[in-house]
Amino acid sequence: METALSTRQSEIISLVRSNGFASVDSLSEQFAVTTQTIRRDINRLSELGLLRRVHGGVEVPANRGNITYKARKILNFEAKNAIGNSVAEYIDDGATLAFSIGTTPEIVAEALDTHEGLKIFTNNMNVAIAALRNTSSEVTIAGGRLRHGDLDVLGSSAEGFFKNYKFDVGIFGVAGVDSDGTLLDFNEDEATARQSILANCRQSFLVLDHSKFGRLAHVRAGFLTDVSKIFCEETPPASILSIIEKSSAELVICKQEPTL
Repeated sequence: METALSTRQSEIISLVRSNGFASVDSLSEQFAVTTQTIRRDINRLSELGLLRRVHGGVEVPANRGNITYKARKILNFEAKNAIGNSVAEYIDDGATLAFSIGTTPEIVAEALDTHEGLKIFTNNMNVAIAALRNTSSEVTIAGGRLRHGDLDVLGSSAEGFFKNYKFDVGIFGVAGVDSDGTLLDFNEDEATARQSILANCRQSFLVLDHSKFGRLAHVRAGFLTDVSKIFCEETPPASILSIIEKSSAELVICKQEPTL
């Protein structure tokens, strides 16, 4: 299993995304480690597709699409854990839950390991496997062709699957949130499946870490304030916060455990 990114590796990603490029020497000086240590960090981040190694340093990858599931799972891992633990406090034993695809929904499913009698419905194998670790849970998954990488079922199979039920809570993430509050995805079928969950749940929980605010993707998929609750580990940017405060959506800031 891939281990989480170190604090230094996460900070390198933030620096490079802010500036577009960072040299090995400047990173070595900033973090007070050897250039060999920085090169090992860069190699790992490049292998995961989070950054791209170039001569003398590292830059943002040219591909603007989504990164691999494995890389997304460990990116902002502590934040996602905090979100999972917080969401678990809002879920009652015996609840009926719908989960979308995504690494944060998967981590939420893992955080429900002590709940009793949950009924979980999903179109994602990773979420289903995480939910099955709780032996008191009943897990139902959409039928159809699995997509490589994310291990999910999309298209009419997923949309029709979620329409068959009425859920207590729908739990889903997004690829990004635009500055006007528009929810964004990379794939039309991902957006359609999420919208099907939203249309068939009594409460809807949007789970996302702070990196999703301002992240670009090209498929429009609803609006930030369409949901009941928004879970994030940090306060959103002022423009987004203003939108939330004027709506009926509740913002839940999820406290992270201090790093030792």
